Amino acid sequence: MRPAVLIVNEYARVPLVVQYLVIAGGGGGGGTFWTGGAGAGGYRNSYASETSGGNSATETPLTLARSTNYTVTVGAGGSGAANGSNSVLDTITSLGGGYGSGAAGVAGGSGGGGGDNGNVHPQSGGAGTAGQGSNGGTSGNDGGAGGGGAGANGSNGATNQGGAGGNGLSSSITGSAVTRGGGGGGGGYVTQASGGSGGGGSGGRFDLGLSATSGTVNTGGGAGGQANGGFGATNGGSGIVILRYPAVYTITLGAGLTGSTATVGDDKVTTITAGSDNVSWN
Repeated sequence: MRPAVLIVNEYARVPLVVQYLVIAGGGGGGGTFWTGGAGAGGYRNSYASETSGGNSATETPLTLARSTNYTVTVGAGGSGAANGSNSVLDTITSLGGGYGSGAAGVAGGSGGGGGDNGNVHPQSGGAGTAGQGSNGGTSGNDGGAGGGGAGANGSNGATNQGGAGGNGLSSSITGSAVTRGGGGGGGGYVTQASGGSGGGGSGGRFDLGLSATSGTVNTGGGAGGQANGGFGATNGGSGIVILRYPAVYTITLGAGLTGSTATVGDDKVTTITAGSDNVSWN
């Protein structure tokens, strides 16, 4: 008689543990004079021992089930005086960045910088959300403050000078280090404040007629604040959802999602850049 063969279920041996990076859309830049830079989208990270938003501890990966639908949404960047949209992975929600205001900064995943409306200054920055991002800076006279980034507060504005956006954070969840989640720079009279590293837009400069710039797509970067209301509003960068899981599993993306999958060592990494729908694994 032939000996019995023990068949091991490969899926039972390898649990479906999903490490994630979920970044919301960055805040938009309002089109007023001396506008504060917008805050970056909320940044939640469970990969390895990396940092999550606001320099908080790495989160716990999700243990999921096969053949089960889980919601994924990639948040759009805010347009004008509007916060960015939230990004979602099942129970994980990252909040959109606070928009760049001509008055007090607006709260969000990271807070927008305070602006100077020409009558009341300084104006305080908006608060970031614990575990997701940082605070916006305080405005000066004719100088909007920088928006908060995932890794640092926005810089304060000064007389005639905008404040730089707060820097983002780097993650190697895809196999290569990439910085995302920069805050937008504030609008100033004689300076063009830089956006934070990781996709933050730069602020406008009044004396040279330089317009602010938008946040970078798929970084959650905050929009830069205008120094001249005639240039109109700027847009926050859209967010992103990145999933890393054992290579034995195959992911299915719903038709409403745009993404791609690569193999990195013993894992697969799925990068989802737009849309809202379900994902599942088999």
